Amino acid sequence: MENQTNSSPDIFWSPQNHDAHQTRMGQFKTWLEQQGFGPFADYHELHQWSIDELETFWQKVWDYCGLVCDKPADKVLGKRNMPGAEWFPGMKLNFAANLLRLADGDLANKEAVVAYCETRPVLRRTYAELKADVGALEAFLRSQGIESGDRVAGVVTNGYEALTGMLAATSLGAIWSSASPDFGVGAILDRFSQIEPAALIAVNGYGYGGKVFVRQDDFAELIQGLPTLKCVVSVQQLPDAAPLQGNKVTSWEEVLAYGVGKAPSFTPLAPDHPVYILYSSGTTGKPKCIVHGNAGLLVNHAKELMFHGDVGPEDRFLYFTTCGWMMWNWQASALMTGAAVITVDGSPGYPSLSYLWDIVADERVTHFGTSARFIAGCRKAKLQPATSYDQNKLRVVFSTGSPLLPEDYDWIYSDGAPEALLGSIAGGTDICGCFVGSTPLLPVRRGEIQCRFLGVDAVAYGDDGQPVTEGRGELVCRQPLPSMPVSFWQDPDGERYHDAYFNTFPGVWAHGDFIEFTEQGGAIIYGRSDATLNPGGVRIGTAEIYRQVETVAEVRDSLVVGRQIDGDVEVVLLVVPAEGQDITHDLQKRLKSRIREGASPRHVPKHIVQVTDIPYTRSGKKVELAVARLINGSKKSDNRDALSNPEALDDIARSLRDVELIT
Repeated sequence: MENQTNSSPDIFWSPQNHDAHQTRMGQFKTWLEQQGFGPFADYHELHQWSIDELETFWQKVWDYCGLVCDKPADKVLGKRNMPGAEWFPGMKLNFAANLLRLADGDLANKEAVVAYCETRPVLRRTYAELKADVGALEAFLRSQGIESGDRVAGVVTNGYEALTGMLAATSLGAIWSSASPDFGVGAILDRFSQIEPAALIAVNGYGYGGKVFVRQDDFAELIQGLPTLKCVVSVQQLPDAAPLQGNKVTSWEEVLAYGVGKAPSFTPLAPDHPVYILYSSGTTGKPKCIVHGNAGLLVNHAKELMFHGDVGPEDRFLYFTTCGWMMWNWQASALMTGAAVITVDGSPGYPSLSYLWDIVADERVTHFGTSARFIAGCRKAKLQPATSYDQNKLRVVFSTGSPLLPEDYDWIYSDGAPEALLGSIAGGTDICGCFVGSTPLLPVRRGEIQCRFLGVDAVAYGDDGQPVTEGRGELVCRQPLPSMPVSFWQDPDGERYHDAYFNTFPGVWAHGDFIEFTEQGGAIIYGRSDATLNPGGVRIGTAEIYRQVETVAEVRDSLVVGRQIDGDVEVVLLVVPAEGQDITHDLQKRLKSRIREGASPRHVPKHIVQVTDIPYTRSGKKVELAVARLINGSKKSDNRDALSNPEALDDIARSLRDVELIT
């Protein structure tokens, strides 16, 4: 490994080898020092200053990143209490204006969006073309009576129309909310019926894995179920299928023709004016509607993308996501950096698992984002993109969605992308951003997230509500973060918002992850704290077991839950075998031995059960709680529409009955 240093065999990438002082974070650090702040000996001193001088830090982020407003703020923080922190009071700004702030200058004729999908040719648009289409779409929406504060919903694929729709909506002051077109109509209505959209942008279907899914009839039902709609814009995602029909429906082409030549208004708005409504997974009922505000989300995304991601105008940014996952919103903000945003819709494994690596090479991608699950799949398939493709431009590989196994670090730095900074990032829909993740100023260590993000006062709390000095605890944030939600929709007294994050430790955000901060200042996440297991009263994270099991060649996937019995907890491990394999008695013994040696005797499962599939949310997260409820006889029903493969729950129930773990 060319980036290995002599200081530690676990260091795969070192800032000393990559001109870290020339990165945007390195230059920001130097700029601060030139103004009399610091000096900062290293990243950790910079981070400590950023939370000690919270208001100064965020003002400097705004200034250095060149964000724009129509009226400056009276101060950075009005109220500091959580919940209820008041960011940039008095400011007037527009979110879309900031994302398109470079569209009129030297970047006007530079590629802004390159859209790949399975059903249409690759589409390329410049910043000038994107801005023109945003103005045209906004003019049409206004003609239909869409006003500031209205909701514009999208059932769209990750492509050009989604970005244009979001920018047009936020330019006029409307609130954007999107779902992926592979959602069932029930799951979409669970979301959109709560927010009562005035406009809908929808595709007529989508392609996935070489198959075409026509949704015209389904979305006709969706339109009927949303009586507040004033207009529907139909996107011909499937060129050979019929468009959406109805007296409220106008085609995408007609919409752009109607507003041709009209410029975006970039309406100035208050700093807490909503720009996005995102949703919790909704596996146990209707999803919570999480409202994100104008200025806070903007400045936090600027920090994360420009400093922690080192994204700028010369870069080409690809994050594989859908419009139902917060990573789509994160990806969209890369437009503010002047980078080209490369969108990909379809299956990451079609026509082969090398598909995304093909695009990374062909498009000279500098920043490639994906899921930990995809990286694990590449490792198990023994792909070698490092030798198969030209990765001369690739500088950063982002991973999120679930904890990244140490073996996946090994694969990236041997066969995946050995010269890239591997940025394992973790946060959530709740903040539409990250608490911990990557920095170009620190080394990448095997199996370890690099750092707390700047301006994020994150620590691990014990059950007593005090920081743990070593070991693991609840991930909390002790000071306000600009991208914390401004509210939940239809939560006028803020009770549901408070209960979601501030019930556990009053005045402190409890995120729901089980985490350990290492002596180097890095982090290891052990899974969701609400899925934490307590066999014999010892608290262990599910990710600790996945780390041992999912590197075994005979295992394709797994899921861990706790079974309540006689006042204690039995660990139950569900295993999907690799193709052509079975979970034999010998393999069970080997798995138990590996878990015992790699974790501890407390981690060893009492039961190992073979299943055919593991349930996932539509954003690619394992659904441990639904299976835990199943195995513990809970009568609470799960929202199957929120799952990408609800039939997996039925199969698991049959398998558990076969071994008499449930009746």
